[in-house]
This record gives sequence, structure tokens and C-alpha cells, in this order.
Amino acid sequence: MARKKILFVAEAVTLAHVGRPLALARMLSPVEYELHFACAGGYSQFFPTGSMQYWPLHSISSAQFLGALAAGKPVYDVATLQTYVAEDRRLLERLRPDAVIGDFRLSLAVSARLLALPYIGLINAYWSPYVAQQYTVPAIALARLLPIALANRLFRAVRPLAFALHSVPLNQLRRRYRLPTLPYDLRSLYADADQVLYPDVAEMFTTTSLPANHAYLGPVTWSPPTPEPLWWHGLPQDLPLVYVTLGSSGQGELLPLILQALASLPIRLMVATAGQAMPDAIPDNAFVAQYLPGERAAQRAQLVICNGGSPSTQQALAAGVPVLGIAGNLDQYLNMQGVLAVGAGRCLRSDRLQASALRESVMQMLVHPGIRAAAAQMAKVFQHYDVAQRLLAALDRVGARVVSAR
Repeated sequence: MARKKILFVAEAVTLAHVGRPLALARMLSPVEYELHFACAGGYSQFFPTGSMQYWPLHSISSAQFLGALAAGKPVYDVATLQTYVAEDRRLLERLRPDAVIGDFRLSLAVSARLLALPYIGLINAYWSPYVAQQYTVPAIALARLLPIALANRLFRAVRPLAFALHSVPLNQLRRRYRLPTLPYDLRSLYADADQVLYPDVAEMFTTTSLPANHAYLGPVTWSPPTPEPLWWHGLPQDLPLVYVTLGSSGQGELLPLILQALASLPIRLMVATAGQAMPDAIPDNAFVAQYLPGERAAQRAQLVICNGGSPSTQQALAAGVPVLGIAGNLDQYLNMQGVLAVGAGRCLRSDRLQASALRESVMQMLVHPGIRAAAAQMAKVFQHYDVAQRLLAALDRVGARVVSAR
């Protein structure tokens, strides 16, 4: 039997969008599937050798992406999206995969359809139009100018208009290729695929009237294949261990403040800069590396401090460890709502972070039995999700399944 050809496509604006499809690709046997992976350059150190073929694909820079989020502006214009579609189509025509699995590569909703190729889209459940949300104003100008309570009310009032404006370039793109216009709601455009998979759990993000082509995949955790730092095996065990990572979409400038705020506490810190600059001053209780094996770091820790995004929070909860999210963009606030809903963490604002509040939260969370119990319960929930089998089921639904996962 000929191997099915699967193409994974990542919009490499953050490491999370590369790591998730890499984790999924690892679940498919290269004996049964011909695996291909496309994304922007700069991530070659994370690719396994020999099991799949890499294809370069342009993405906007992380700085441009994060800058647009911080300004509350649409991430893409029509010209950029058209360039994406043209590049997508060249690759798709060359490979003719049996299925395309995309992580935030929004142009695939057009390019895969133009070539009549099955398209599976990955989006977090909290971006689904079928998940109710209570929106929190992110770290944008509105939050800097007004008291948070007032900024929240205004943000919730204008949010539908903002989501509509963000949808304009994507709908303009669809009209140029004679595809139906979708509702002017960013969530509807994110969820436009033949099969939509949520790399989340239903217990944290409850849906209503979920369509048959939408499904929960379960937590997709991934750690960069990086060597352990020299200090990894010599960490003292005399004090509580806290894992700190702000991720590639975190607020790197906050790391020095966090380290100095926690320097006087009776704890030890494992810190990953996620490729960002090393802090100039590292306190005596901190052990720092560019990258750490995040899943194992979470397993060793009693608390995880992160930017509130799904990759780090899922690593923490999979290990049964509470999460302190220091959230900045809307994606992080939406994800932390799920963490807060199950009682497994707390959230602080990145744009109003104070050393005293950070210290108080850390010390309270290290001894709070309810938060620790809730995190332990979520670890049990996560274990009930067989991500590999759910991925195979999605491939089966689009006619691209073979036999088994590795």
C-alpha cells in the first residue's frame, strides 16, 4: 500500500505554531506516512533528521506579528495574504499531499481549497466561535490610558467591531479567489477548514452546538530538542523549584524584573529565555538557559510561571503543576480563562506587573492546597485524551488515514 502524503504547515510567528505540528508529525509513522513540513527558516535545530522533508515557506517576522498584536491592528494585509497563497499553491501543486495540516497559516483556507486538497486546521478552542468567552482587555494602549475596569468595559463593547475589522483582509482575499465570504468575525475565519482540531481539552473550554467537523484533539505538548544545561542534574533539592519561561511570544523585557523580584524568596528558579537575550544580572537562586526541556522542567517544578499561553500552561497541567500566567496579548488572556475556570492557576497583567504582587502570588500558590489539587486533577483529565488516535481519526475523516500511529 502506498504511503499517504501529509504536509504540515506552520506559520512561524511564534515557536508554539511550529512546535505543535512538529509534535503531531512525530505521532505518525514515517513507514506508513510520507511526512513533509513547511515553515519559515530559523527552526532547523528543532527538526528530527530523516523522518520528514522540510520545505521553506515565508512568514512575516515574529516582531511584526507581536507588534501588530500590541497595537491591536490586523496582523495581515491583503497583499501579504496573496503572497502567502501564491507560495502555498506552488508547494501544494508540487507535493499534491493527501492532507494538509496547518497551524495558523490562514492562507491555507484559500490555497488548499483552490487545489481541492483536504485541509485540517489547528486552532485553540478559545478562538472557536462555539466557545463562549468573557474578554479581558489585553496590554494595548486602551489598558495603559484607563483604569482596567473601565478599559475592560470599553474593550468588550468594541470587540465585535475589532474582530470584524481584523476579518476584512481575509474576506477580501476570499472574494478575489471567488470563495464565499465568511461572517465578519475573526473566529469564523480562524475556524474555516474541512476539519478543525482544537489542541485543548473540553473540560477547560466548553462548546455549544459544535459542528461535526470540529473536534477536541487534546493537549499537544512539545519541548525543543535541546541538550540539558550543565546545571540540570546538580540542582539543589532543599527549596521549592519554580520553572520560569516567558516563551517566544512573552514579554522578554519582564524577565529581569521577575528574577529580581523573586531573588529574595526561599525558592530556586529554573529559567528558559526561549531564545531571547540573557538577563544582565542573574540572582543566586536562579539557573538560566536559552532553552530547557519544558515538559521535564514542569515535572520537576512545584510552580510554573509563564506568559499564560497554551504551550507552557499545558506542560504545567500535564505534570499536575499550578500555573502563574503573566499575560499580555489576547490569546494569553483567553487561554488563562480556561486555567482559572478549573482553579489550577492565577493570572497577573504583564502591563501592570509589580514585584510585591508577584512575590505574594508565588508564595501563596506554593502552599495553596486547592490550586495544587486542581492542577493534579487536570493532569488526570489530560491523560484521557489519546492525541495520536484523535489525529488519525481526523485523517480518516478526510480520507488520508493509513493504519496506525507510532
